[in-house]
Amino acid sequence: MKVCGFTIIRNAVKYDYPVLEAITSILPLCDKFVVLVGNSDDDTLELIQSIDSDKIIIKHSTWDDSLREGGRVLAVETDKAKSFIPADFNWAFYIQSDEVIHEKYHNTILQSLEKWKNDPKVDGLLFKYLHFYGSYDYVGISRRWYRHEIRIIKNDPLIHSYRDAQGFRKQGKKLKVKPIDAFVYHYGWVKNPLTQAKKHKDFNKLWHDDQFVAQFTEEVYNYSDIDYLESFDATHPDVMKKRILQKNWDFDGKKLKSKVSFKDKLLFWFEQTTGIRLFEYKNYRII
Repeated sequence: MKVCGFTIIRNAVKYDYPVLEAITSILPLCDKFVVLVGNSDDDTLELIQSIDSDKIIIKHSTWDDSLREGGRVLAVETDKAKSFIPADFNWAFYIQSDEVIHEKYHNTILQSLEKWKNDPKVDGLLFKYLHFYGSYDYVGISRRWYRHEIRIIKNDPLIHSYRDAQGFRKQGKKLKVKPIDAFVYHYGWVKNPLTQAKKHKDFNKLWHDDQFVAQFTEEVYNYSDIDYLESFDATHPDVMKKRILQKNWDFDGKKLKSKVSFKDKLLFWFEQTTGIRLFEYKNYRII
């Protein structure tokens, strides 16, 4: 069995992406790892080159910033990265630059890879998600956060990144997947508020025109614009320990007052009571 990791990255230093942590968190599970480095305004390339591993394959790309509809450029770049995976690999392990896998899930993932590698009915593996918000001590638990997504796919040329690269499709159809008992730790909403404001504005350029983006004038991100948070008291992945110790801003999720409509309160209550999320969007078919 051969596994190749892959990711895309641009302006990692400028926006403080934990891309080194993302890559190294799954590197032990991979035989090779393709990193597609986009045209950047900082030292992103040097950052990726600092990874001391002969598994890393660095490729280069120039993003088409005109592809703004639905964040399409992210899917285009993800497909480019996937195209560099050699044909003799069984699996492709996709990780985004703000996602990290805890080492405690490595055995579970390896067992699943081995179990389903020869099953033609299985297109991929479905992960659960923890979305950290504001700091490393809180996770979002409302309906605004997706609960599952595909991060491992068969190395099939018919499988492509979908919409803004959140998931995948095969010839336009949802992938058939097996859920696994492993979480992706998503840190995209954990940054210094100054950096987060800059990233939030510039990242919106991948979806919207200049007139829309111009409304984002804040220099410090307002983390209080949130609904339901839950304290996180478990451990973070080992690769995140240094970054967590270097955190240089304050955030107290307990002091926030939720602004939630009656409808959303009702739906949230139902989900918390039953474990069922009504009207949930699922970009996959569990088999």
